[in-house]
Amino acid sequence: MAKERLVVVGGDAAGMSAASQARRLKGPAELEITAFERGHFTSYSACGIPYWIGGQVAGRDELIARTPEEHRARDIDLRTRTEVVELDLPGRRVRARDLESGTESWTAYDKLVLATGARPARPRLPGIGAHGVHGVQTLDDGRRLMDDLERSPGRRAVVVGAGYIGVEMAEALVRRGYAVTVLHRGEQPMATLDPDMGGLVHGAMNRMGIVTVSRAEVTKILTDEEGRAVAVATAAGDEYPADVVVLGIGVEPRTALARAAGLPVGTSGGLLTDLSMRVRGHEEVWAGGDCVEVLDLVAGRTRHIPLGTHANKHGQVIGSNVGGGYATFPGVVGTAVSKVCDLEIARTGLRERDALEAGLRFVTATIASTNTAGYYPGAEPMTVKMLAERRTGRLLGVQIVGGAGAAKRVDVAAVALTAGMTVDQVVSLDLGYAPPFSPVWDPVLVAARKAVSAVRAAGV
Repeated sequence: MAKERLVVVGGDAAGMSAASQARRLKGPAELEITAFERGHFTSYSACGIPYWIGGQVAGRDELIARTPEEHRARDIDLRTRTEVVELDLPGRRVRARDLESGTESWTAYDKLVLATGARPARPRLPGIGAHGVHGVQTLDDGRRLMDDLERSPGRRAVVVGAGYIGVEMAEALVRRGYAVTVLHRGEQPMATLDPDMGGLVHGAMNRMGIVTVSRAEVTKILTDEEGRAVAVATAAGDEYPADVVVLGIGVEPRTALARAAGLPVGTSGGLLTDLSMRVRGHEEVWAGGDCVEVLDLVAGRTRHIPLGTHANKHGQVIGSNVGGGYATFPGVVGTAVSKVCDLEIARTGLRERDALEAGLRFVTATIASTNTAGYYPGAEPMTVKMLAERRTGRLLGVQIVGGAGAAKRVDVAAVALTAGMTVDQVVSLDLGYAPPFSPVWDPVLVAARKAVSAVRAAGV
């Protein structure tokens, strides 16, 4: 029996999870695995980069789950600093370039896994490529930023964008002693929340001393005679001095290679796959991680949701399938958590804007509560917002902003969304209670009760 050849493009969560799972199912005598990674590092936590920058994590190596040497010890031919530059799908081979030497070579495959990830969004603005302007997506990005921070004599930072990465990087830079200004185009920071909930995040950022400028459209990065960023200009004519600029605008699927080969992509540019994570219409090609779109179980359409949790699960599913087993990835409900200072932020399911775009009629309910019994020492405020379908009462989404213990409460809502529960059913959930952990009516249940009333008041 001929040995199968598996080629993996991308050496982080999805790619190396797929390679490792395939290796567990098939040994070197049955399956030859070659993996290409354009960076220096593999199997690391990109989500942890802001905490490395901010000093909560001691060093870069703490974020690495498995080194290239560890993968190689498991009979995976892992080639770092090597970028795949062409896919020859009819010929079942890939062309790769060694980024150190510039030499190129072809590698044949029987099965191909694309895990090329995402890249920080870089708007086409004058000066966007200047020294001192940083995206933060990979450990290589983080290392370049750390080197720049250590070299920079100044202490002024501008963060462009106020999504998860923007907010987390703003806090990290404050921790490093920088005066931080955050510029973003939205009404409030954290566009993954509705504006009323984003306003709570805005207040927390202000209390940290972060200057947050809403409705700010960046038009230019100003540079000095050496080509280094010195300020960020906006359409309003304002200029914000900067010794370092961090892009927190979001990320885009890294799919240029796949698109050039004719592979199908969705509305956000992510690769489209079936439930087995096989690329649609291509029997021997799989894709996972930040380069794909996934099914939103609530809205019923594909979306680009770049999260490490998804990427690792994609890799497990792909590895099982290419290794001769069987697994599927049914979809997601869009759960994400973050924090700024001591304020925890969580969302799952649909925002109001998402529900409108999906053509859903809905009601909302927002309540203020505390993370523990109100009389318990150290009780902190918590706000919960819930969306429910108008006629059926089906839960559509939950957003939570509050003190300690607030964010992980969203997991209850994520399970309810996945199960297709109504807000009536959520009210009946038997959640844990003790004064140090929750009021006698958990805030999620209080929000569900209010949502039930809103559904009944709205009628048909």
